[in-house]
Amino acid sequence: MARAEKVAAVAELTERFQSSSGAVLAEYRGLTVAQLAELRRSLGEQATFSVVKNTLTKIAATEAGIATELDGLLSGPSAIAFVKGDVVEAAKGLRDFAKANPALVIKGGVIDGKSMSPAEIERLADLESREVLLAMLAGAMKASMANAAATMAALPTQMARLAAALVAKREAEPGAADASTGEAVAPADAVVANATDAEPETPNDEAVADAVGQDQD
Repeated sequence: MARAEKVAAVAELTERFQSSSGAVLAEYRGLTVAQLAELRRSLGEQATFSVVKNTLTKIAATEAGIATELDGLLSGPSAIAFVKGDVVEAAKGLRDFAKANPALVIKGGVIDGKSMSPAEIERLADLESREVLLAMLAGAMKASMANAAATMAALPTQMARLAAALVAKREAEPGAADASTGEAVAPADAVVANATDAEPETPNDEAVADAVGQDQD
């Protein structure tokens, strides 16, 4: 490879390291061209899978600032899955393909700037995808909003019932004010008692004698 080609290859790898959300290194020894094409198709838009030269990749990793994270992984025939989409979906695709094709061996990688071992990438593949998590979150938010709406809708009815109960309670209390005049209304029992206790007025003897005298005249 000419020097200019090497410089261009390093620049491209550096840019892919910097623009990708993750990079998973794998050994592909024993895979056929047809199998590699099948792997690329299975990853879809989640990642690209490229065979790389270790020497150039080490230089690119140094320029991208992730040389330490890839230390020890760039040995033997190497290929890198540069993750562009959901890292969980990409990890699932690589894991599932490796199970069906043992010649693909995941060596490790870098996800969001963090070094990942093969076991950690395996655990990552066991997580729910971003789409599933978003759907679960949306469902939970929808349920919460529905509960809040039901609570708000019930408030006017509850307030009306409370107001009616307070009015009934005040009307039942002794000395409650008349709604039209604002004057206190005595309880019915008190009115009856006052009427019973009152004694009728009787004319005195002098008034009777005067009335009789007037009739005789």
